[in-house]
Amino acid sequence: AVGDVAAEEDGMGQTATPIHRLEAHGISASDVKKLTDAGYYTVESVAYAMKKSLLGVKGISEAKADKILVEALKIVPMGFCSAMEVSRMREETIYLTTGSKDLDKLLGSGIETGSITELFGEFRTGKTQLCHTLCVTCQLPLDHGGGEGKALYIDAEGTFRPERCRAIANRFQLDPDDVLDNIAVARAYNSDHQLALLQQACAMMSEDRYALIVVDSATALYRTDYTGRGELAARQQHMARFLRYLQRICDEFGVAAVITNQVVAQVDGAAMFAADPKKPIGGNIIAHASQTRLYLRKGRGENRICKIYDSPTLPESEASFSICEEGIMDAKD
Repeated sequence: AVGDVAAEEDGMGQTATPIHRLEAHGISASDVKKLTDAGYYTVESVAYAMKKSLLGVKGISEAKADKILVEALKIVPMGFCSAMEVSRMREETIYLTTGSKDLDKLLGSGIETGSITELFGEFRTGKTQLCHTLCVTCQLPLDHGGGEGKALYIDAEGTFRPERCRAIANRFQLDPDDVLDNIAVARAYNSDHQLALLQQACAMMSEDRYALIVVDSATALYRTDYTGRGELAARQQHMARFLRYLQRICDEFGVAAVITNQVVAQVDGAAMFAADPKKPIGGNIIAHASQTRLYLRKGRGENRICKIYDSPTLPESEASFSICEEGIMDAKD
């Protein structure tokens, strides 16, 4: 069900334009290669870049950078359009099923593609299990709640387990070996490496159809790489760069980005009056970067509760689901 990326729209959401299309607009093949070597694999990535970023590419002068940006903007529409057009584009948005009907209903059909969804909560609340389930469901056909694309998993905590994906694949009647072939996994060892992996992800997505990118956990490495208040500004700037890059991937390739986040217990005076003193880490940087924020907490037995913590479209509400051997399912009584 997973095909190659086409430069044209093919009914499967937004697709990126290969960077070699710039050659037809008067940009030399050698300059295109310089851009590709610097991590620009699509015309969109060039159009979204700042001029100073292009000037940082070896062999690209100011005159060349100006010409490249002008030609890229001829291919990629970046001006105003009517709200009606935006509405039509929103109607074509693909949603990935979570495996639970109640959770899908809460999310307005499932995990939205083209945006960042953040899952946060304590340990054992189902964050990683939901990520594993989505890695399988994103490969389903569109009419079955899938995205007909591959999955990319950046594992910062060493929690990816292929055997979980096999069990979930059997539940959806998919070939487990094919499912695992369609999931690309990379272990991130530090925050710089985590950012570099996004550049590799861009290269892979420009050559094949992907529907999902998972970062589990987006913040774990930052907690250890940067310590104390003295490094707080540097940490937040690095995290902002990482999340900006992730959003650019969503915009370019129309994939769903799912990141998990850890929580910290509030120990200030306000914690005495809070019903739940836990809050997500990362501060305002991660709060503004994620379009949808979901708070997961424990329920009875295998049941978990998902609450809409922040969303531009969804009302504040909650739904229950359960964690089973076959992944995320509807809550058990």
